[in-house]
Amino acid sequence: MKYMLLCYDDEQAWNAAGPAAMKDGMAEAVELTHRLNDRGQYLSAAPLQPVATAKSVRIRDGARLVTDGPFAETREILGGYYLIDVPSLEDAIAVAAQHPGARMGTVEVRPVTELAGLP
Repeated sequence: MKYMLLCYDDEQAWNAAGPAAMKDGMAEAVELTHRLNDRGQYLSAAPLQPVATAKSVRIRDGARLVTDGPFAETREILGGYYLIDVPSLEDAIAVAAQHPGARMGTVEVRPVTELAGLP
């Protein structure tokens, strides 16, 4: 079954931890990706640029509204994702627990609904 792991980061915590911690965390995430790939469970993953680069788009009364930043004002921001294919929710949770972002943020685990007729 396919699961999306949404990695929510606390940018302030990572900034306070310093560049070495960020570099180590990225290396750890890359290693996790390779382990998933070796087991045939990796489908896709990517970090996102910092939240300062985000734009939110809404259509209200037929007008397009574009604002800076994420939709929600929260401490944790969506920092990246993994799309994995594992046998169960428990397996997906186990993968999420291995991600370094789970120590300084949250990794949300959600099953993917596959729709017929999409490419």
